[in-house]
Amino acid sequence: MHSNSDHIYIIGSGAIGKALAVFLRLSGRKATIIRGSVNDDSRKIGHLRVQMPDETVHEAEVTVSTLNAFPALNGIIVLANKSFGNEQLAVALKNKTGSSPIVLLQNGLGVERPFFENGFPEIYRCVLFVTSQIIDETTVRFKPVAACPVGIERGNTDGLQHIVRQLNTPQLIFKSKAYIQHTIWRKAIVNCVFNSVCPLLEADNGIFHRNESALHMARRVIAECISIANAKGILLTIHEVEESLLQISRSSDGQLISTLQDIRAGRKTEIDTLNFEIARMARELGLMNEVQETRLLGELTRLKAEINLKKLIVS
Repeated sequence: MHSNSDHIYIIGSGAIGKALAVFLRLSGRKATIIRGSVNDDSRKIGHLRVQMPDETVHEAEVTVSTLNAFPALNGIIVLANKSFGNEQLAVALKNKTGSSPIVLLQNGLGVERPFFENGFPEIYRCVLFVTSQIIDETTVRFKPVAACPVGIERGNTDGLQHIVRQLNTPQLIFKSKAYIQHTIWRKAIVNCVFNSVCPLLEADNGIFHRNESALHMARRVIAECISIANAKGILLTIHEVEESLLQISRSSDGQLISTLQDIRAGRKTEIDTLNFEIARMARELGLMNEVQETRLLGELTRLKAEINLKKLIVS
């Protein structure tokens, strides 16, 4: 059973969390942002702005708080935080959420694992087909690419339909999907490419449809990752994943992938749930030789993040 409250708690105050909160508030929903990286008792009202591709701006007053401000969270818990924080977050939420469903809006593979391990009764997974970038503390730039599917990791169809109805807005469209794993893997493989190649080349997302050499590199990584997906029973083709990569590359031409933004800002990246999760699965399957470029690109991305962080600390 889903929670009897329709209050939507969005954990994560980044570009996606802020945009979703504004759209929900403008649609008359109860929505609160909970900052994932701060855990005091603060609570404030923020005036947030979302810039759309046609230059229109959506604005709303949104409550921004922290987890300690709430003894319990009775509603829908949407995770828009970075996935590397999921293990700690699952422990922190365990005694606060009761029967409230968890909805993950995060990239990568295995991001739901900590919530399974901590016994959360309802867990749903969304694959985002949008781009969003922080402009300043109160403003984000947002572009929808396609409707965002939501599927069941642990739960039921009634709960899924309720979540989709509550989250859906004219600006950010959600839809239910009976089998989500195929979509999760396809997007995760695409993200293995974007979140390693773009930061290493210091390039925007459009590099793959503009540059044939970058696209050839992407094809090699896609082929490696598909070999692991197929071994796990997820049947994908190089053509369909490449088409998805090129669609995103064209639609977000000129925009920077989140990992490059994180590296430049000295923040931790999500590469562990992308290239390194593929490598971990390959190791379990005895297929490490199948993912050499995927793993190497992940290692270089992680090293670049560590080197840049040291530079920022020194300066």
